[in-house]
Amino acid sequence: MEKTVMPAEWEPHFGTVMIWPERPGSWPYNAAPARPVFARIISEISKGEKVFLAVSEAGESSAKELLKNEILSERVELWRVKTDDCWARDMAPTFIKRGGERFGVDWAFNAWGGDYNGLYGDYFNDDKFASYACARLGVKCINARPFVLEGGSVHSNGCGTIITTEECLLSKGRNPSLSKAQISEKLKQYLGAEKIIWLKRGIVGDETDGHVDNICAFTGKESVVLAWNDAGEQGEICRENYRILTESGLNVTKLTLPEKPVAVSSYDLKGFRFAEGEAVRKEGERLAASYVNFYICNAGVLVPQFGDQNDKNAIQVLKTAFVGRKIIPVPARELIVGGGNIHCLTQQVPL
Repeated sequence: MEKTVMPAEWEPHFGTVMIWPERPGSWPYNAAPARPVFARIISEISKGEKVFLAVSEAGESSAKELLKNEILSERVELWRVKTDDCWARDMAPTFIKRGGERFGVDWAFNAWGGDYNGLYGDYFNDDKFASYACARLGVKCINARPFVLEGGSVHSNGCGTIITTEECLLSKGRNPSLSKAQISEKLKQYLGAEKIIWLKRGIVGDETDGHVDNICAFTGKESVVLAWNDAGEQGEICRENYRILTESGLNVTKLTLPEKPVAVSSYDLKGFRFAEGEAVRKEGERLAASYVNFYICNAGVLVPQFGDQNDKNAIQVLKTAFVGRKIIPVPARELIVGGGNIHCLTQQVPL
């Protein structure tokens, strides 16, 4: 039987899947502040690979306006399809390779927790998106249902090692009937995992229940960056995760979190329109801002920036980690208001 592997993000891409923002409970003021940032990200990625951009009928005109040149040059391909939100990392397929052929794994998606602690109840369109994307890309779809998993909850080194967090994968809102050992078997079955490193928890306040892509990411086969803070509860989490990673034989570089908390402002709050049953924002609510939520594409590494004194340090750390790759800073305040960041919005399709 051919070996299954989940390629590392730094390996060559065929393209990137993204979704245009629209949901009024995630993106204030009809996503007007966020869309130029999305366009900047899409434009940068499209310099090295094609971007497959899902967009609703209502959002299509704004995408065409902000991405006119990229669409005309066929660096961006629009997919007319309705989704409930735009977190492609979690809703799109997780792509694997087997015998040189690409496959897309279609996990069950329940908006980060379903009836237990999901962020919204109307996730029917999001749950269908992975199979739709496979069909559009002409990639064979592997049905992993009813197993619930989001792409942001796993990171791969491309050689059989997967990093995840207990906080997320053992959450009662995911697969409550399965044990840790049984979930490990699922990761081995679908992602070709040979070694699974279980971190305990992620960023404090992360509404995805501690997705690993906000706290730890591979930068090489045996190296990672780890979001870092010395103080309080987050400091305890970071130290514990550091111990787990080093004891697993990985080289760990600390990537200091923003010094100043990023929080929901009164202006932000006025722009939201929350649906019934949807998790709501509050003024002063701290958002899970992390520099680890970067995205490696063919054209470079897109790194979130928060107007913080630690922004430059993040760029320097990643320049050292990714020698020879262009480091592309992206102002990300308008993204984190939606609940995630650059990595959350992107899903790579390996070459």
